[in-house]
Parts: sequence; structure tokens; C-alpha cells
Amino acid sequence: MNIISGRYKGAGLYSVPGYNTRPTSSFKREMIFSMYHDYEGKRVLDLFAGTGALGLEALSRGAVWADFVEFANPAIGVLIKNIKKLSCSDSCHVHRRRVEAFIKRATDAWDVIFMDAPYDKNLINPCLKGIYESGMLKPEGVVIVEHSRREPIGKELQPYLIKHKEGKVTCLSILGAAPTDVGKSDTP
Repeated sequence: MNIISGRYKGAGLYSVPGYNTRPTSSFKREMIFSMYHDYEGKRVLDLFAGTGALGLEALSRGAVWADFVEFANPAIGVLIKNIKKLSCSDSCHVHRRRVEAFIKRATDAWDVIFMDAPYDKNLINPCLKGIYESGMLKPEGVVIVEHSRREPIGKELQPYLIKHKEGKVTCLSILGAAPTDVGKSDTP
């Protein structure tokens, strides 16, 4: 698993051993970063961060700050190793918390929020609802969600949908800060 583009391009990232963490593959990261590519000067939040690949890729592409939220100790250890490897600890912070608790207590706002929750655990829609209720997303911000086809974006959140791509197992959805009628759908 390598950083795809930017100042850390080609840098290899450590992976969490075992099967409890599902890292975002380079292919899926390439899709995510081709669907949305405006990271210059942005503050990003990586929820369910795992190895930190999404937030670190955003830093590599010009984001000025990344917050990582992860609870599993093995993943946090790998995330910290990846941050040290890229020497970017001065532009990020790791929060050891459950994502749901972090969302409830959040007082900051971000330009880009990544969410790659464990599949089929009924986390996507409650977390998205919490993000919108707490004001965590800046007015021009986006939430980029990788999720299972079996856990679609809820009806009440559909008006926020800007882009959506659906694969055999995985969906990538981008939601804006305000409702829109522009929702787009693509099937790769």
C-alpha cells in the first residue's frame, strides 16, 4: 500500500496485521481521489482511520491538517508508525476514541471528512446524521464515504448526495454540506 500522489508519492505504508481492519486498497483510493481532488489548504478528518491511508493521502496532496479517529490499538500503532514514516506529525493528530463518541463531542469543523466504517455494522447513516447535526462540516465541505452496497445512504441523507459510484461490493459516496438536487450516480 503506497501513497499515490503528491509530496509523499510512492511512500509505502504499514498495514495492520490480521483481518480485523479492512484497508482501503490503492484502487479504491485512486477512485476516491479522482472523484474529489481539492485538498490544497484543507483540514481533513479521517474517521475509522485504520492505517490512516486516506488522511495521509490528503496531506500528501496539499491538505494542511489531518485528524485521525481510531479506537483499535493495533490500528493506532500502525497509524502512528505511518505518520512517523512520513514525518508529518506536525500536521496531524490521532484521537483514540470510538467514532460515535468523537462525533457527539466534536467542536471543530472540517473541509473534508473521510468515513470508511466497518461494513454492514449499521454505522454509516447514524454517523452521517451525527456529522450533520453537530456542524462538523464546513459550509463548502464534503463527506467522502466508502460503504457496503448492503448499507446504502439513507433516504433522509439523499439530498446531500453529490456523487455516487457503485461497485459489486463497495460504494463510494460524496455528500455536500447542504442539500442539493444534483445527486449523480455512476456504476463502474
